[in-house]
Amino acid sequence: MADKDTTSAPAEAPIDDSPISPSRPDPARKNSLEQHLMHRPDRHELVEKNILPASTAAPGLLANQKELEKHMRADSLNEKIAHRPSPEELIKEGVLREDPRSPEEKYEEAIEEEYAKREGGA
Repeated sequence: MADKDTTSAPAEAPIDDSPISPSRPDPARKNSLEQHLMHRPDRHELVEKNILPASTAAPGLLANQKELEKHMRADSLNEKIAHRPSPEELIKEGVLREDPRSPEEKYEEAIEEEYAKREGGA
C-alpha cells in the first residue's frame, strides 16, 4: 500500500476537433454578409432617413452640438419675437382689424367655445 503513488496526473479529456459549421457550407449563406454589405445604403441616404446624424462631429460631442443648436434656435426665435410689431401697429397698417367686442365679451365667448369642444359640440 505504501508503494502506490496517488499523485499521478489526471487523465486528459478528449478534445473535440470537429468543425462548428457543417462540412459543406451553403455558398449562398457563406456570401450573405458580402451581399448585404454590397447593398448597404450609403451615409447620405442614412442621414436623409434620420438614421444617422447629419453632423460629422465625434460621437462624444454630438450631445453638446445638439444642445448648442437648440439654444441657437431659441435665441433666433426670441430675437424675431422681440422685433415683432405690436397689434396696434398692425391695426394702423391695415393688417389686423380691430375687434369691436370688449375683452370681457371675448373671454366669455372663448370660455363657451372651450366648453362646447369638451362636450363634443362645436
